Amino acid sequence: MKPDERPREKLLGKGVKSLDDCELLAIVLRTGSEQRNAIDLARDLLASAGNSLSALSGFSMEMMRKIKGIGPDKAVTVAAAMELGKRFVYERNTARRESIVNAVQIYDIMFPVFKGLSHEECWVIFLNRANYIICKEMLSAGGMTATVLDIKIIIRKALEKKAQGIILVHNHPSGNPVPGTNDITQTRNLKKAAETFEISLLDHIIIAGDRYYSFADEEVRTPHPDR
Repeated sequence: MKPDERPREKLLGKGVKSLDDCELLAIVLRTGSEQRNAIDLARDLLASAGNSLSALSGFSMEMMRKIKGIGPDKAVTVAAAMELGKRFVYERNTARRESIVNAVQIYDIMFPVFKGLSHEECWVIFLNRANYIICKEMLSAGGMTATVLDIKIIIRKALEKKAQGIILVHNHPSGNPVPGTNDITQTRNLKKAAETFEISLLDHIIIAGDRYYSFADEEVRTPHPDR
């Protein structure tokens, strides 16, 4: 490639925003293989994910290594870069100190956590009396259709943190945010258990891609049409 067409040189000369996704990924890969340069490898990797960074973020290292020229070192580097991107968005959203008043706020905070996951994870958010977040913890990670919810652990943690409110959040990798029978039953049981200790279950939110279901709102929402 001509010097001014190489991704690194282009970035230095014109700035990072001048590079497209493929060129940025090529910089992450650093080098090509014997048959293909870094741009070609980046193009192949993106194509395998439907040219979607969102889809690529959900790739395991084993999936990436199926691409000819992508070895363990390159797969590890790409996985680390994708995780950094997720953590940046998560950190940015959680850094805002504000009282939680609606499900959209929780969606914004937790969307980066669930983005690209092919399995279910269940998280609980603990809040103080003014509905400010005390902390967030993952309770469990399961298969593609279910996670295990231990109500005793949730209540114990809430008491330890002196939380006045809790919000349960989990994802549906299927893309359908509508709760199943098990989701409804678990929500009902957790609400009853929490009330025994004067703790409020403020909401249970199911996130499925760019949609969510809020038990408090009782309807499917699409909070960000641009996503």
